[in-house]
Amino acid sequence: MRSPVDCVRMAREDVSVNTSLLERRMLAGDQALYEELGRLYQSSVREVRGHQFVDEKLAERDARHDRMGDSRYVVEPNLKDGKGGLRDLHTLFWITRFLYDVHLPKDLVAEGILEEDELKTFKKAESFLWTVRVSLHFLVGRAQERLTFDVQLELANRLNYRDHPGLSGVERFMKHYFLVAKQVGDLTRVVCAVLEARHQKNTLFSLANWRPRRSIRGFRVDGERLTVRNEQMFIDEPRKMVEIFAVAHETGYDIHPNALRYMGRHLGLIDRDVRHDFAANKAFMDVLTSANHPEINLRRMNEAGVFGKFVPDFGRIVAQMQYDMYHHYTVDEHSIHALGLLARIERGELKDEHPLSTDLIGKLVSRRVLYMAVFLHDIAKGRGGDHSRIGERVARKLCPRMGLTPSETDLVAWLVRWHLLMSQTAFKRDLADRKTVLDFCEAVKSPERLKLLLILTVVDIRAVGPGVWNGWKGQLLRDLYEQAEEVLVAGHAVSGRRDRVDGKKKDLAGRLADWPERDRDSHMGRLHDSYWISEDGDTHEHNARLIRKTEQAGEEVGVMVSVNAFQDMTEVSVFTRDRPGLFARLSGAFAVAGANVMDGKIHTTSDGKALDNFRIQSPDGSAYSDPRKLAELEQSIRRAVVNKLPAEEKLKRKSDGIKSRTAVFKVEPLVIVDNRASNRATVIEVNARDRVGLLYDLTRALSRMRLSIFSAHVATYGERAVDVFYVQDLEGQKIIGSQRIANIERKLMAATKGQLPLSHDVRRKGGQLAHGRS
Repeated sequence: MRSPVDCVRMAREDVSVNTSLLERRMLAGDQALYEELGRLYQSSVREVRGHQFVDEKLAERDARHDRMGDSRYVVEPNLKDGKGGLRDLHTLFWITRFLYDVHLPKDLVAEGILEEDELKTFKKAESFLWTVRVSLHFLVGRAQERLTFDVQLELANRLNYRDHPGLSGVERFMKHYFLVAKQVGDLTRVVCAVLEARHQKNTLFSLANWRPRRSIRGFRVDGERLTVRNEQMFIDEPRKMVEIFAVAHETGYDIHPNALRYMGRHLGLIDRDVRHDFAANKAFMDVLTSANHPEINLRRMNEAGVFGKFVPDFGRIVAQMQYDMYHHYTVDEHSIHALGLLARIERGELKDEHPLSTDLIGKLVSRRVLYMAVFLHDIAKGRGGDHSRIGERVARKLCPRMGLTPSETDLVAWLVRWHLLMSQTAFKRDLADRKTVLDFCEAVKSPERLKLLLILTVVDIRAVGPGVWNGWKGQLLRDLYEQAEEVLVAGHAVSGRRDRVDGKKKDLAGRLADWPERDRDSHMGRLHDSYWISEDGDTHEHNARLIRKTEQAGEEVGVMVSVNAFQDMTEVSVFTRDRPGLFARLSGAFAVAGANVMDGKIHTTSDGKALDNFRIQSPDGSAYSDPRKLAELEQSIRRAVVNKLPAEEKLKRKSDGIKSRTAVFKVEPLVIVDNRASNRATVIEVNARDRVGLLYDLTRALSRMRLSIFSAHVATYGERAVDVFYVQDLEGQKIIGSQRIANIERKLMAATKGQLPLSHDVRRKGGQLAHGRS
């Protein structure tokens, strides 16, 4: 039990208690006591703590935003506590109620805080958020506030959002949500501007109010913010709605909420004439191509609605989400974030993480080409069709308007068209296969394009979201860049295959200086040229020591595990007698251990031993490094090699026990058999919904079709897995024949769903039984 005095004392000490008392209601009890509490709360709290309450509620809001990720554009938002959610609307109403004793939203107009159109926006936003929240609670049967992927689709259906060309119903629903969240942010700025004008947050007669007002390029400076005398400036000169952000960028000042409010009223004045105004385009480009935190004012411009009006193609991707588990932000936020990362690379802040990009960015012929390409690389998403091709057309239309020369426009358009080329090549192809590099160079054609494409690829991947980038991806991109640069600069490979093999053997000889020369020569003679070309020096040394240790100990299986912290990858080497289906068995061991295989290379020594090198990660994309789990992994590998690991049963239990958010996503499986990508092998690419044991099922299917895998590359994009295998038949040849290729495609399609073909031995035994033989 607490007395009115106790309640008031707690309200003065705790903003949550203060807010609760502000929202008090008489349900039952002593009416006189309730009224006494009201009088005491009014005199001891509301009349003396107005500015403290505002400061505390805004600080509470900021802390809540920090916990939720401080962005209203995350693809699984919290509709109650997230930025732009219900709690932000409540905070505005609580502040105005505390200060002005308003009880209904319409009172905000009577009090002069909101205008009629802003009140309509407030009511629509509140109604939408409550509708979604109540629908969510009924859907899941409990108090859940986060719009996770597994509920978004059903909510969209229940709220009657239908598919439109280029946008699914769920993407339209989420776009509506993000636009409402943006409107809540607009209302927040409006209310704060009114409060400041009435001196509710600061002392009425502060020295700042008596200082002479300065102006910069026609804009008034109010404290540390730019504003205008009145909205007539924007009516008379609409390009000022663009230029004010350039001045803010140049000076470091913020934009006053009043100026943003005026802009919001007159966005329709940003028409074709303004878009083709030289001064407006120059101001825009000054912000876009700056290395000094361009994302700050680009984001402000986007929040104000100016960005989408000035560049209508960008307006089409504002608040647009991609319904998958790979992209963490809306398309517009991803693009702005990428520009911020590009500027950080140019400032040298990411030198440790991206040393090559940091070195190359200062050597570009035209840096604004790179900034424009980053800005436009996803500009055409959500239109249906290939966004890279459509984006190329957008770039050719927009770049001349922004002042780029014809040659710069061509280069930006090429980068937008091929912005996925480098990542697809590095992550899905065998870089040790010379044809991979030559085909890539045939598309790129020049060292300048190569530099630009590398940096664009880096910032594009990093801007997808936390945890997507890792050192392994960086290493693959650097490897591809260095090999391609060698070809593009010299016009051909500087060193021949034999020279490269001899150079790597010489390097290994130096690393194995503690070995007798005869042992070194014997080891090097056991391995074929393809091994020396495809592996690096560290792997050569680790493999050599593993082989020697295993053979000296007389062990059947040798396993070496090492953690590469820079690449966020764990390297696993296995040495044993070669046998059919070995790769599949090892894939099963990794799956049982909960490790994701990212890369695998299979080698056979001249005396019939298998030497397989894998790079693996934990499910969260980090190195697989827990000592206990590593010990269990090694034990699983040893059992799998001798076929004593019941991987199929364990994986089924593991899969059955996982309730994944990916269940809502449908990925149509696709199998591509390509005999042109490599001169020595058939390249098989499998796209499918990621799941526990997928790689195991695919490799078992390939083994049962008597195909030999000598290289595998695995990439995951949220719920989508892309597994690529370089295979040969048992005679070491490519797979030819349309019927055989069709058979491979059919059986791998079945394997993506866990339906495996019978092994060769099982089929043979079945045939013998059918003919009366046993």
